[in-house]
Amino acid sequence: MKKSMKRSQKGFTLIELMIVVAIIGILAAVALPAYQDYTVRARVTEGLSLASGAKTSVAENAAVGAADLSAGWTAPTATAGVSGVAINGANGEITITFTASAGNGTIVMVPTSGGSALASGTAAPNSIVWSCSGGTLVAKFRPSSCRASGT
Repeated sequence: MKKSMKRSQKGFTLIELMIVVAIIGILAAVALPAYQDYTVRARVTEGLSLASGAKTSVAENAAVGAADLSAGWTAPTATAGVSGVAINGANGEITITFTASAGNGTIVMVPTSGGSALASGTAAPNSIVWSCSGGTLVAKFRPSSCRASGT
């Protein structure tokens, strides 16, 4: 009697392995830049959070018509993503300066009341509205509410 031997295939062929490696490489090439942008945007959000105290100080000073819209405010300490937060005492503009790990730019938050810019020594006639589209930070790192129209 003659025995017939059947060979069963076990494992993957070289071409199948190469296809899997190519797919993983393509996915990594797309995911890595997206992840890096995401981490920069998280650091930018940290800066906006640090500026919330400054916004409160400007609003309180504008409500009473203080001569210095930055009165009573202390700047937060620098972090890995934010090198500084500053208030312009004359008009209440807040400038957030970011480090290289957070886009290496600035966001300028401009307060207005009743459609007009704030001025020190004058009480704000209406509620304060903040615009954060100014500054040098690249649009792709800004929150969507802080992007200039048309970008």
